[in-house]
Amino acid sequence: MRLAHKVAYVTGAASGIGKEIALVYAREGAKVAIADLNEDAAKAAAAEIVNAGGQAIGIAVDVTNEDQVESSVAATIDAFGTVDVLVSNAGIQIVHPVEEFTLADWRRMLAIHLDGAFLTTRACVRQMKAADHGGSIIYMGSVHSKEASKLKAPYVTAKHGLIGLARTVAKEGGSFGIRANVICPGFVRTPLVDKQIPEQAKALGISEMDVIRNVMLKDTVDGEFTTTADVAEIALMFASFPTNALTGQSLNVSHGWSMG
Repeated sequence: MRLAHKVAYVTGAASGIGKEIALVYAREGAKVAIADLNEDAAKAAAAEIVNAGGQAIGIAVDVTNEDQVESSVAATIDAFGTVDVLVSNAGIQIVHPVEEFTLADWRRMLAIHLDGAFLTTRACVRQMKAADHGGSIIYMGSVHSKEASKLKAPYVTAKHGLIGLARTVAKEGGSFGIRANVICPGFVRTPLVDKQIPEQAKALGISEMDVIRNVMLKDTVDGEFTTTADVAEIALMFASFPTNALTGQSLNVSHGWSMG
């Protein structure tokens, strides 16, 4: 079990990619804090792990709220003693041409993706340094951490920013055994992506099938969506990697959409 005796704090883990990561971590022996804006869904996901013989708690958290982040990490430490792995996964998507974005939506996108990553990183790194046992910080980036697409100015901006944050955390954390990495998935068929399909079809004036074939999957090598299982396996690799050899790196998981 590659994460035996480890404690993981995963945001946005009540559904989608985050939940799959939580389930894989629990399968591999980790105690998991499922931190999500939806408290009921977080507790339900934790119960699923517990019923399967694992250890998990569900915690409500708005990752843009400093006090809630601090208290949810503290609750994780109270329950399990420490934090060894942070997966900063919480995110949303809003699509518009850049001139149609409101400042409020721009700020909301950056707050959830970047402020949330910063606040959870700060809380977990403090614990990792105090406990003197190292750790793994994993950010959920995107192919849009390295590429751009129409209609996604704040999302692309935020996902690019996560690579800079990860590299800085890797530099600062290296001597403490704290690693930082970014996972960069292509399109994963989650509710977040399903919501985008009609929105992009309307904005681009094309059919929903054309959005899937000619926008989302056009540049993959096989016309396939990335799966939550694909992403979770990379999250497991980064969390369990034994040395600093890969720290500061970002890895595309995109069926060849982006190879840079």
